[in-house]
Amino acid sequence: MPLPIQLISTDFDGTLHADFENPPVPHDLQELIGALQRQGAKWVINTGRDLSSVMEGMARARLTIKPDFLVVVERDIYFHEGTRYEASTGWNDGCRAAHEELFARVRKDVPRLVDWVSKRFRAALYEDSFSPFCLIAENNADADAIQQFLDEYCGTVPELTVVRNDVYARFSHANYNKGTALGEIARQLGITRERIFAAGDHLNDLPMLSGQFARCVAAPDNAVPVVKETVRAQNGYVSHQPWGHGVARALEHFLESDNPKVG
Repeated sequence: MPLPIQLISTDFDGTLHADFENPPVPHDLQELIGALQRQGAKWVINTGRDLSSVMEGMARARLTIKPDFLVVVERDIYFHEGTRYEASTGWNDGCRAAHEELFARVRKDVPRLVDWVSKRFRAALYEDSFSPFCLIAENNADADAIQQFLDEYCGTVPELTVVRNDVYARFSHANYNKGTALGEIARQLGITRERIFAAGDHLNDLPMLSGQFARCVAAPDNAVPVVKETVRAQNGYVSHQPWGHGVARALEHFLESDNPKVG
């Protein structure tokens, strides 16, 4: 009988991992994922961190298991090969080209957007190697108001979207996110949506929790309200436990049940 879950996708910060917990990733969750890997399942850490940051986070967490794939900056895919994580060149090259073309169209408007935000909010605004427009708001209320303005702007630029996590936000290509990257990994592995589990806690996790890419979706207790609502709308599992403990309970739930229900 095939494994009920053959691909596991977990956000890192706030879902799999909590800096102030000891250990940062619960042992029971590591043991559960490790047991599934030994039976042939694959695991992907699906994060907004860049590659060096998530590698450092994994090392500091002293994980006893290794993800088979990494999705970094919500879009680039890397696969575990020996002692290294190698780029999925076809996907990553297409992703890079799409973003370069999109941002070439957006760049002329960035000064106007920076001016609008800086006159109204005390937000840190900057450009990095992943986006010509990034921000860190002082609080979530400011971030909400800025996002509304940016969403209106994105409505005038085909394929442009805002990726948001707490007070952090940046521009991105609408076709490349945690959900589409998970879908590409599933395509490469030949795994159907019915055998995929995804767990997340914040706004940038919504694309992989929409139900399009994973049947078994979950959120820990510390997830923001809209994530919990999205998970419930997909007949997913919202745990009463936070962080990795909640993910472990959700994964156990789906492994034991053919008819997932909200917990």
